[in-house]
Amino acid sequence: MCFPRLGSFLLAFSLWGFGSALRAEDWPGWRGPRGDGTSAEKQVPVHWDATKGEGVAWVVEIPGEGHSSPIVLGKRVFVTSAQPETEERLLLCLDRDTGKELWRRTVLTSLLEKKHRENSYASSTPATDGKRVFVSFLDGADAVIAAYDLEGKQQWVARPGEFHSVHGFSSSPVVFEDKVIINGDHDGDAWIAAISREDGHTLWKIDRENKTRSYCTPLIRDLAGKTQMVLSGSKCVASYDPRTGARNWIIDGPTEQFVASMVYNPKHDMLFMTAGFPAHHILGIKPDGQGNVTDSKIVWRTTKGASYVPSPISEGDYFLVVNDGGIASCFHAGTGEMYWQERVGPHAHSSIVSANGLVYLTTDDGATTVVKPGPTFEVVTHNALGEMTESSPAISDGHVFLRGTKHLYCFGEKH
Repeated sequence: MCFPRLGSFLLAFSLWGFGSALRAEDWPGWRGPRGDGTSAEKQVPVHWDATKGEGVAWVVEIPGEGHSSPIVLGKRVFVTSAQPETEERLLLCLDRDTGKELWRRTVLTSLLEKKHRENSYASSTPATDGKRVFVSFLDGADAVIAAYDLEGKQQWVARPGEFHSVHGFSSSPVVFEDKVIINGDHDGDAWIAAISREDGHTLWKIDRENKTRSYCTPLIRDLAGKTQMVLSGSKCVASYDPRTGARNWIIDGPTEQFVASMVYNPKHDMLFMTAGFPAHHILGIKPDGQGNVTDSKIVWRTTKGASYVPSPISEGDYFLVVNDGGIASCFHAGTGEMYWQERVGPHAHSSIVSANGLVYLTTDDGATTVVKPGPTFEVVTHNALGEMTESSPAISDGHVFLRGTKHLYCFGEKH
């Protein structure tokens, strides 16, 4: 993820038999099958050096530019891009074994929107329900959601609402049951909407009363006996029922603008938020509230190590985050005690991923530092890409996919 390149996705992810030692997963949307950056796979590449061709299964040039992350469904990889010279916003489908382009579609052609210098015109990560691929772009003042089948035939186009921000657009779609959910926090009549996966009509749409730009992709989990959709943004942290849009609880603030997605730690039954602008905060939140829980459900908070753009990760006893300046921090998930803080790169927009007990920290220079979470800073390896990146990695079937400024890389064994 990346400024802002957000999005999340909750789907019953695809598993197929590779024995008990390996669970092969699709990576079907922003931050993977659980929408939190975690992979359940065990055999995931740890070392690569693209500058020397080490550990590279394939590398292909991607037309145009973009900060969106790739997604993986079976033998297909999907990625969005934009070509500023033609004003086209693109969806590409690649063969996951070779990187060969299978098809390319122009989703829309539109005047380029105003954006932050660290944003792109293709910052929203696609999502798939296994039958369709959903993409989101900005067309003038309208947020546009489009659905394609796996062969590239457009199924429908929806325009759930206007979107105004001098920073541009990056709202990624989230698949849940029969819905595609999109966050429309912007500097106007802000909204969140649920759209039918089948035909694109609006199932529900709610107002966001603070009407302020943010770029957080919702996280959906079964928490405290109910299904909750949680996100920060619009000067608050809030939980909604993803089936109806009804709000469960809200926390005021703690700042104005948000980019990073939230994560959940089941061991400590706690949600974590990191933000933002103009103030920086990390909050550990119990998810069992109702109404305004600003004074009752925040377990711990800190301003140290908070990120604005990169999304964090939390597993076991640990909460890890890398801030925009490339400094990584590790906390005890239950108490907020800081274990360590170390620089891993010059600047960071990529969100953290994890697999097999290891955490992958990617910085804008293309370097990925693999660490083992714990009370001490333990580096497993340091990997080079050879080009800049502001996208986040995807993990699927024993491979790591990472988009640079010009190329898409697949790391792992060649097929």
